[in-house]
Amino acid sequence: MYNKNTPTSYFFPPEAATMTTEQSVVSALTYNGTPTAAGGFDGEYLMRYMVLNEPEKKILSLICVLTGPVTFLENILVLVVIGTTDNLRKRPTYLFIGSLAAADVLASSFFPIIFLDFHLFKRSDSPEIYLFKLGGVTMAFTGSVGSLLLTSMDRYLCIYQAPRYKSLMTCRRALFGIVALWITTVVISFLPIFGWRCWSASLCSLLFPYVAPLYIGCWVGLMLIVLFLIVGAYALILWKAHQHEAAMEAPTAGRSTMGRHARMRVDIHLAQTLGLILMILVLCWVPSLSIMLIDVSRKLTINEQRAFAFCGTLCLVNSAVNPLLYALRCRKLRRALVNLLRRVCGVCCRGKPVCVCLQNKDGDVKKYAETVSESLDKQNPG
Repeated sequence: MYNKNTPTSYFFPPEAATMTTEQSVVSALTYNGTPTAAGGFDGEYLMRYMVLNEPEKKILSLICVLTGPVTFLENILVLVVIGTTDNLRKRPTYLFIGSLAAADVLASSFFPIIFLDFHLFKRSDSPEIYLFKLGGVTMAFTGSVGSLLLTSMDRYLCIYQAPRYKSLMTCRRALFGIVALWITTVVISFLPIFGWRCWSASLCSLLFPYVAPLYIGCWVGLMLIVLFLIVGAYALILWKAHQHEAAMEAPTAGRSTMGRHARMRVDIHLAQTLGLILMILVLCWVPSLSIMLIDVSRKLTINEQRAFAFCGTLCLVNSAVNPLLYALRCRKLRRALVNLLRRVCGVCCRGKPVCVCLQNKDGDVKKYAETVSESLDKQNPG
């Protein structure tokens, strides 16, 4: 309901004061291409979100221009390798990694373009177009975090249900989980365009135009629950690795010292890698989610709005790091990459086919401890 204490210009253009009632309504509906009578938005509404100064624009543009293409190429490579390798497509673990890579491809495609289009080029879209674009970014990042949850649950089952892992985690169930994840993600991400939005400028978030704070609060709550489950799953895996390390340290008759130390090195490396995964996940997501929670509870300052723009790029950085942590460090996936190059490359490297050179380099991996997937697979040989 209209509040008499609210300035007229907040809902209508300045010239509306000299118009007739009918003219005022028509002008309010068409002022600067932005609906104002229905939503209380004037022509300057979007300007309150374009708060970056020129140095900040240059820094964020550089981050997006460098990180976006790299993230896109990394994850496309992962998808191509998994899609062209039969034995990887038949394993649930790599299906989840493929889902993660697909989400990060979307993130690297949507986020840099939409972010730069809004903050750098100051594009003023209609509410429907803006919410559709925002839904694409939300879908990408929600799908990425959801895929991380599926991956962590897969690793948890591999450790704690090792004898029954293959019967519990079949390809059909993995595909069902991925489809369910993406259907849920799409529905949640595009709720604002279907009506869950603010209809008055004074009731909107100060981080996202046309978005209701309640929607942001619910989305942040969901992401925090998912992150908590991911951290909990990996914490239990770390605990299991710690117990296994303690058991290996205990003297046992008939157990070779060399084998015991090799197993301990694998567990230590597993703990270090999982710790790195958790640290990167928390550093990339907690700052953005924290500012979004503040936006729900009170009005943000301009400095907090600017800080959120930088924190948002950390989510893109997380999408760039994911292939390195979950995919390209995996020996089986690297071998599949070498096999793919063998089929498509006829280039020579110092008198040898390029595939021979890559095989020699890949063989050096044996000098190092296994990665997360390989370490866990060792504990589930069946």
